[in-house]
Amino acid sequence: ASGDAEMAVFGEAAPYLRKSEKERIADQNKPFDAKTSVFVVHPKESFVKGTIQSKESGKVTVKTEAGEDDQIFSMNPPKYDKIEDMAMMTHLH
Repeated sequence: ASGDAEMAVFGEAAPYLRKSEKERIADQNKPFDAKTSVFVVHPKESFVKGTIQSKESGKVTVKTEAGEDDQIFSMNPPKYDKIEDMAMMTHLH
């Protein structure tokens, strides 16, 4: 893909700057629910991905990748990972 060829000038750093074309296409096809996908504040990792399990009388239960925390932030769809223009993102924190 031409996008991958453009990144070759960055050498070993390229995978950290932009996903490959194959990864971007795969992420665009991943299921994503903007109403339940969130980031949760984590003391060691800063933020971890989580999924809202339930909402009851002002209390939200979230299943996270690493532990339980109480402050949540909306998550952007996977297609925005490593995107160059942050203005395209739905949520900025």
